[in-house]
Amino acid sequence: MKIIRKHLNVVLMALAVLLTNSSWAQVVSISGKVTDAASGEPLPGVTVLVQGTTVGTITNFDGDYVLQTEKGATILFSYIGYKTSEIVVGDQTKVNIQLAVNTEDLDEVVVIGYGTVKKDDATGSVTAISSDDFNKGATTSPQDLLVGKTSGMQITTDGGKPGSGATIRIRGGASLSASNDPLFVIDGVPVSSDGVMGLANPLSSINPDDIETMTVLKDASATAIYGSRASNGVIIVTTKTGKRGQPFSLQYSGKFSVGVVSDKVNVYSADEYRNIINQLYGPESDNPNADAINAMGDADTDWQDEIYQAAVGNDHNIAIQGGLDFLPYRLSYGYNNQEGVLKTSKLERNSLSLNLTPSFFDGHLKTAMNAKGSYVKNRFADESAVGAAVGMDPTHPVHNTYSYPNGEQWGGYWQWIDPSTGTPLQFTPDNPVALLKQRHDESEVYRAIVNLNLDYKFHFLPEMSAVVNMGIDYSDGKQNRTISPDASWVYENETIRGELFHENQDKTNKVLDTYLKYGKSIADHTFDVMAGYSWQHFKNEGDKYQNDYYDTRENPTEDLPYGGENYLISYYGRFNYAFKNRYLLTGTVRRDGTSRFADGNRWGTFPAVAFAWKLKEESFLQDVKALSDLKLRLGWGITGQQDVTGNDYVGYGTYTLSDNGAMYVLGNQWINTYRPNAYNPNLKWEETTSTNIGVDYALFDGRLSGSVDYYYRETTDLLNQITVAAGTSLSDRIVSNVGSLTNKGIELSLVGRIISRDDLSWEVGGNLTYNKNEITKLTAVEDPSYVGVPSGDLGSGNYIQMNAVGHSVNSFYVYEQVYDQNGKPLEGVYVDQNGDGSINSDDRIFCGSSTPDYLIGINSTLHYKNWDLNLSGRFQLGAQIYNDVAAGGANYVNIYNPTTQSLSNKLSSASGTGFLYTEEQRVFSSLWIENADFFRLDNLSVGYNFDSAFGLKGSTLRLSLTGQNLFVISDYSGLDPEVFNGIDKNIFPRPTTFLLGVNFGF
Repeated sequence: MKIIRKHLNVVLMALAVLLTNSSWAQVVSISGKVTDAASGEPLPGVTVLVQGTTVGTITNFDGDYVLQTEKGATILFSYIGYKTSEIVVGDQTKVNIQLAVNTEDLDEVVVIGYGTVKKDDATGSVTAISSDDFNKGATTSPQDLLVGKTSGMQITTDGGKPGSGATIRIRGGASLSASNDPLFVIDGVPVSSDGVMGLANPLSSINPDDIETMTVLKDASATAIYGSRASNGVIIVTTKTGKRGQPFSLQYSGKFSVGVVSDKVNVYSADEYRNIINQLYGPESDNPNADAINAMGDADTDWQDEIYQAAVGNDHNIAIQGGLDFLPYRLSYGYNNQEGVLKTSKLERNSLSLNLTPSFFDGHLKTAMNAKGSYVKNRFADESAVGAAVGMDPTHPVHNTYSYPNGEQWGGYWQWIDPSTGTPLQFTPDNPVALLKQRHDESEVYRAIVNLNLDYKFHFLPEMSAVVNMGIDYSDGKQNRTISPDASWVYENETIRGELFHENQDKTNKVLDTYLKYGKSIADHTFDVMAGYSWQHFKNEGDKYQNDYYDTRENPTEDLPYGGENYLISYYGRFNYAFKNRYLLTGTVRRDGTSRFADGNRWGTFPAVAFAWKLKEESFLQDVKALSDLKLRLGWGITGQQDVTGNDYVGYGTYTLSDNGAMYVLGNQWINTYRPNAYNPNLKWEETTSTNIGVDYALFDGRLSGSVDYYYRETTDLLNQITVAAGTSLSDRIVSNVGSLTNKGIELSLVGRIISRDDLSWEVGGNLTYNKNEITKLTAVEDPSYVGVPSGDLGSGNYIQMNAVGHSVNSFYVYEQVYDQNGKPLEGVYVDQNGDGSINSDDRIFCGSSTPDYLIGINSTLHYKNWDLNLSGRFQLGAQIYNDVAAGGANYVNIYNPTTQSLSNKLSSASGTGFLYTEEQRVFSSLWIENADFFRLDNLSVGYNFDSAFGLKGSTLRLSLTGQNLFVISDYSGLDPEVFNGIDKNIFPRPTTFLLGVNFGF
């Protein structure tokens, strides 16, 4: 090392002599050291130049420089990746310079599959979002950081419960029955989107505070390197690491939040309800019924108030990092405790992360070891309480006010009971508070993600490197649920009551990647090539036990084991070529083999090619001063799909052990049985072919920049559930390769630096996505009588949506409601579409889709001195939603049930319909299809950065206030129009959250 340092110093000083002009008369000699402002590490090779001349030098290996120039001259210090610094020469002879990292330059490097690339050299559709640009506020899951931040991606959280999952769609999704989730790659480990038992969202075990960047790969030219897992896009998560030479630092961040339900379903109050019951069943009504009047109580209960709470949360993260001579490191610990707005719901997470990136042999061997561990404890609330609170009679109390014939029962909660026996009545509304309090559903999940990356640059051939990446993702989940034997809603008789359930599950995902890469520049030609092999193994095993009562039998059932595994083996390669750094060409190919399909169909080949042209480098545009950058991108590729959700052996005949609800009695013993599973030995790869045309641009010295993309995606050989003759492959429905689907759209992104001064800056950004999907084929043979595949399950075998040729995925399929001249819907009257004189399924029509046409994201960042103000929001346009809450509650049907002599509350809008009777078609009426357009203000944050913390030198302190989900503007009559599948069935409400943030470091 000393010999190398000595020779490098000689070379650098020789260059300095050649560059230095000493012919001036009155000259002075300036010397000093240039270092990294953050780490203090010397910077070799820094250009030191006298402004307006060709006189200059460069720093040596130790960051030292010597330069002769005149007094009054301006000296510029510049280095790639750092901000340029300048000084004016006076009487000083020694000047030390610290260069700060240019974060804008760092953002230009983006992570792609198996490597990185400068954004300027990217040929595919790639968007990188750094931690500085993430959404602010209280987040328990990483996907929340990206909501509204990039075009082409829709993220819809599954309600407001702590750690809730999300439905993520990149460019509309590519399948009907197979997975539409993007592939997540966390520090080089491709992870499964399936959670483990007890964890609603597998990403919620990752601490968002540990994430440095999230890169979204959207088109096939960018994703094809991941082959069969990339049909729905790829999101690469890179966590924070230490930097070489960085001094020791400690960072703490704390968030203290409270969330509230900002709105409730508008139902009748107790007084309003009494008036309605008297109007319908009182002595002066058309249908007097004393039993209905007597069924009312004398309480005044707001059941929604009874089930909701102010959700308190706190999040603490502490990290230490630095860079020893050869060992950069980062160690962090995070603790998150978040209540839900629905009582009894709660999430608690402990996380630990260690990143080590040492290098050996003078940098020829670079290693990266990442280890992340988490312990997540969940308390799940019974979400049916949300609907029960809407439908429960408000004239009765939470707790009993009288004694049952058999004494105090049902935990003291008021219930609809048979007064003669004291037993619960069936098919009556349940007490929503009892649903929460008498059920205890808790889980514990341990998860570890560990990977080791070795990158060796050959001594004898430094242009070539060998890379080995080994990783494992292990999860251990346990869930236990008990329902009290006093709970009325699971009572059958004195023996069959209560519920016990427990499940243990282990999931292991192992991955091995190894590849060679070679890069070379010759004159105007630059190329690199990479070829590798990948092996991945998924294994799932567990056992569960469930009884619908506290087991008093002599021979209780045993835990039922289950399991499955699948393998994916791949060969892949990539070639990049650049001519004059102006014309860029990328080609990739991947060949995947899966164990899910039978012999003969296991392997698929997925190629891609992309071309980029830096138009700004052409002579005919170089003089256009307003144009800072212009690049054209063209891409084409094929990706595959083999992830048939929930089935590792879809191509083979297998058996499943029955659960405790399907047992056989043999004497005094209950025996579990095996049943055959449906399978299809002819199943093969689903394939998506994508074409992308894009333009990246920048204007006015980069103050205005963005991109425009057009894409077209066609999926063929859809993995689709189809109906077959009973007994075919042991079922009447199997997964088969039938059908095709297209997605086409336009994406726009724009960033404008409106103001850019030392004490004041303002940046505004926005993105727009237009996407249109259409099913183009669903049958192997054309059949005019075939409508499509029902979807959108409402329960009891009722489906409100239909996947049909010529229509979007999940289009609503309904009867057209008829209205009177005043616009009031006529009960049970629908348009007879075929004029046959009867209303049946042949009269249903398509009425919009749950998929939006347009998604728009906006964000703004304003800095004034030490203050900053951040805002982000979203528009959704062109989607429809089915209001299942109104379909069941905006009428007087069963407001009083004469059979059980029980009452149910209704929506205040029930008076607008006046519907009284039960009829089959009502739930399928177009009356319940509403416009789902909205604007949501996701985040508004204001912060102040102190010059130091408590007077400590070198310290930082920041305080911030943030509001999340502050308001929604929409014409939708329900609570929230943002429901992914377009069916509003009393979802767990998203809270409005207010947060105090504290950041401290030194």
